[in-house]
Amino acid sequence: MKFRNISDMHTHSECSFDGNDSCDALCESAINKGAFAIAITDHCDIDGNDINADKLCSEQFEKVSLAAEKYAGKINVIKGLEIGQGIYRKEQTEQIIKNYDYDFILGSLHNLENMEDFYFLDYKKHDVDALLTAYFEGLLELCEWGAFDSLAHLTYPLRYIVAREKIHVDLNKYRDITDAVFETLAKNKKALEINTSGLFMDMKDTLPNIEFVKRFKKIGGEYITIGSDSHYADRICQGVEQGLEIAYKAGFRKTVIYRNHEPVSITIDEV
Repeated sequence: MKFRNISDMHTHSECSFDGNDSCDALCESAINKGAFAIAITDHCDIDGNDINADKLCSEQFEKVSLAAEKYAGKINVIKGLEIGQGIYRKEQTEQIIKNYDYDFILGSLHNLENMEDFYFLDYKKHDVDALLTAYFEGLLELCEWGAFDSLAHLTYPLRYIVAREKIHVDLNKYRDITDAVFETLAKNKKALEINTSGLFMDMKDTLPNIEFVKRFKKIGGEYITIGSDSHYADRICQGVEQGLEIAYKAGFRKTVIYRNHEPVSITIDEV
């Protein structure tokens, strides 16, 4: 399936600690790929000991705002931020959202409190079930708090537990918690992200997969965003069409982009 109305709602510029290219480069790549919108959502992992969140956001917001002005009429540049671990710094997170005129906030958890990113963990030294239980409970707390617009990569730890370490995980064990996450997202009119980065990793699937997206729809979820999670300009929009196909097969007929934290519906329309 090929689609019109391509947008990438999760990208990282050089303003992210692990980003590589300028906002201009990201926008040019999106334009060349025929996208009508790009959200630049740099990392603000707010619980990091070595992060100056206000300095990071001040510099990033200025660069994204300049790009939005420069490329107006060519592509919709959505001023965004991915706030990681906001539940561990709630007051600081709320102040950032208040201080900067962002359009769009991705909410995510990359680590449990006072622990390293799931990427760095040695899973031989941890109880995987306990880690995942705490992770999904953290997501539920994040959703109940609600200081974001779209929940990023629901099944993030599987990138490393399943895809890299080849550890089998029965996700049905966490059904009650993930259902509660979806119910809370739906009740609070928040979006669920289909993150396409996993399609190009060993897991060969989206985060979350189609079964979770179907479950979100069944429980009453209304809003879906799709993002590549690209950290390089040449990977902008990578997998977004596959993400749109998953959304469509799961029963969604629209995705959303955001302006001033308000969802704007975009029809999933085949070419």
